[in-house]
Amino acid sequence: MDFNVKRLAADAGTFLSRAVQFTEEKLGQAEKTELDAHLENLLIRAENTKQWTERIMKQTEVLLQPNPNVRLEEFVYEKLEKKAPTRMNNHDLLGQSMIESGGEFGPGTAYGNALIKCGETEKQIGGAERELIHSAAINFLTPFRNFLEGDFKTILKERKLLQVKRLDLDAAKTRLKKARMADARAAAEQELRMTQSEFDRQAEITRLLLEGVSSTHAHHLRCLNDFVEAQSTYYAQCYQYMVDLQKQLGSFPSTFSNNNQSSGGASNSVPTIPLSASLPSVSAGHSSSTASGGFNELRSSNGSRKARVLYDYDAASSSELSLLADEVIVVSSVPGMDSDWLMGERGAQKGKVPITYLELLN
Repeated sequence: MDFNVKRLAADAGTFLSRAVQFTEEKLGQAEKTELDAHLENLLIRAENTKQWTERIMKQTEVLLQPNPNVRLEEFVYEKLEKKAPTRMNNHDLLGQSMIESGGEFGPGTAYGNALIKCGETEKQIGGAERELIHSAAINFLTPFRNFLEGDFKTILKERKLLQVKRLDLDAAKTRLKKARMADARAAAEQELRMTQSEFDRQAEITRLLLEGVSSTHAHHLRCLNDFVEAQSTYYAQCYQYMVDLQKQLGSFPSTFSNNNQSSGGASNSVPTIPLSASLPSVSAGHSSSTASGGFNELRSSNGSRKARVLYDYDAASSSELSLLADEVIVVSSVPGMDSDWLMGERGAQKGKVPITYLELLN
């Protein structure tokens, strides 16, 4: 019992000594041992790695799943260590609608058959999209998340311990300066040697961990290559699916048994899309960055803009606004609202809308 009391008293004394040293440093009344420049640079690099890893992860998740509600649901399932329910993506839903409408019009008609073919292709693209998301989650997002939740947390722990050892060292230096009696100076010198040794040891441990960030960069580079390869495979599959679909549609006659025939002697074959039109425009990246800048300007101006809806969106709560593709609504920024959302207005209707479903109009 006496031992525990003495231990608690010693711990309280150490904590008080650190608190006094920290306060006096902030007030400019005590000297502070500075870390060497190499260690400081390593700390800065580790912090930058953490911040950019978080940002890249967030934007990748937005790319793979634009719906913020679905991202939140997947995050909850992940924390509960449960598998999220399998859901149809937009390509699957479009494909299903096309197949069902094709069956309604009749698979034996040119239009019905074409709808079914298009629906099957959309479902193929939906499957390729799921493969891309699965590959990106395993080979790209998971290693990034492991760094943030594993290696970087260890670095933070050791960096905090280094700060504690530094405070102990500087407190010992202060006590040595204030010691007047020989016995007090001898005890202070012994304490200084011990705290200096502990500080040097902790600085070395922290330095080794921080230098390991170079290996993290090399690992993340390999993950980046895997992500690019997965994207390349996905876009190549989509391109091939559409080329095959073009060939199938080109073989269908456009004349029907009803009154849909052209009266002007137009060609009876469905025109195929030039291959060059299947490829994205070089200016696509510029348009994307311009759109992002438009949303930032809207938030900073607190004004309102017209926006075109890119995809259908079903409101998940009464505070949200359901959207229909290609309709035009008015959007504005509300202070305190999450950056993934804006306030949308359609006549008398008003509610939150996700920005990934919008394209700002000039």
